[in-house]
Amino acid sequence: MGIRFLRPYTPGTRNRSVSDFKEITKNKPEKSLTFWLHRSKGRNNRGIITCRHRGGGHKRLYRQIDFQRDKTGIVGKVLSIEYDPNRNARIALIQYQDGEKKYIISPRGLNVGETIISDVNAPIQPGNCLPLRNIPLGTELHNVEFQPGSGGKLARAAGTLVELLAKEGDFVTIRLPSKEIRFISRNCWATIGAVGHMEAYNVVIGKAGRNRWLGKRPTVRGSVMNPVDHPHGGGEGRAPIGRSRPVTPWGRPALGQPTRKKTKYSTKLILRKRKK
Repeated sequence: MGIRFLRPYTPGTRNRSVSDFKEITKNKPEKSLTFWLHRSKGRNNRGIITCRHRGGGHKRLYRQIDFQRDKTGIVGKVLSIEYDPNRNARIALIQYQDGEKKYIISPRGLNVGETIISDVNAPIQPGNCLPLRNIPLGTELHNVEFQPGSGGKLARAAGTLVELLAKEGDFVTIRLPSKEIRFISRNCWATIGAVGHMEAYNVVIGKAGRNRWLGKRPTVRGSVMNPVDHPHGGGEGRAPIGRSRPVTPWGRPALGQPTRKKTKYSTKLILRKRKK
């Protein structure tokens, strides 16, 4: 796993880098675990744009990922490490002893030919899944559940991890990738290890067209718009925004303003808020 830097043959390849894909062992996905997924491109059911700057991009075949890890007590063998266009992490193809195949998020240190298991008393090894109550303190985790049985929701992106800090009563204390410290049920399940492909965040896009391949459309600054289009627009030349603080196109505070509801039910479970 590493990054390959391109020579500046064109302005688009200057300072541009790509993953070397050395960890990939299989080029084509498992056909039985793939299906076409309709992408809304930022539109709602009426075709109105509700999320800007989305659209276009290359076709993607969706790989069905096992976030539940519900094959309890059955040993699985890693057949391959594969590329997934729908996420920046790598995925691992697992074949269980009963013959069923599933994809999981590939943790750091998991290699082809190794075995994993999801069990209450599973060994503390990368890729194994077990309840938080049976995991030692200080262990690095990923694919952590919010509610027991709901499937992994936390720390699924490349290089992310959750750290188990303490256990007390019906809850355990964890540190999230955002540095937020919070309580979570001790009966939630988690996978051992950090997510692999940590170099994903060091890749330099290099040109605007590469973002278009990813389905990202251009972003225009509000200060160069007209007043009818954005609160920051208008004025003569390069004018300041003319407000006490930056705002969104709809007039709500932007750039650092907390948007979390103060009366949200889970606020009492948060010991330290995430860094802004």
